[in-house]
Amino acid sequence: MAVELYQRRHPVYWRPMFGLRGLHDEMNSIFSDFFEGSPEKGMATITPAIDLIDGKDKVTVNVEVPGMKKDDVDISLQEDLLTIRGEKKEEKEEKEENRHYVERTYGSFLRTITLPSRVKADEVKATYKDGVLKIELPKAEEDKVREVKVEVA
Repeated sequence: MAVELYQRRHPVYWRPMFGLRGLHDEMNSIFSDFFEGSPEKGMATITPAIDLIDGKDKVTVNVEVPGMKKDDVDISLQEDLLTIRGEKKEEKEEKEENRHYVERTYGSFLRTITLPSRVKADEVKATYKDGVLKIELPKAEEDKVREVKVEVA
């Protein structure tokens, strides 16, 4: 009853165009960031796809980095944070050709992943094959899954 009295004394007017200005500005920002790329590089930002597999004895991270060389990717591990950074460089040939359609993106990327458990940093192994970077991180002994048998009392 108190709500009805408040609404009668203080009506709320619906202004449909009022919220569209903010939405318009936000959409412009999204599209300009996408098409213009990062301002410092003049290229689009790359976000490589990853798969994180939490196994019994190890954590495996697969990162898609097609068209990159192994030297273009850096991997670092600090406690439970795995950081992968790299740069995909554009291959330019000095020919007088006009590009009419370009879908491939170039630029740098940085991915930081929180690992689901502690790992042995000194036993981390990374391999690169067919555009996929595979990082194997053996779990620390205290974080391995242990099966406990239930005994009948």
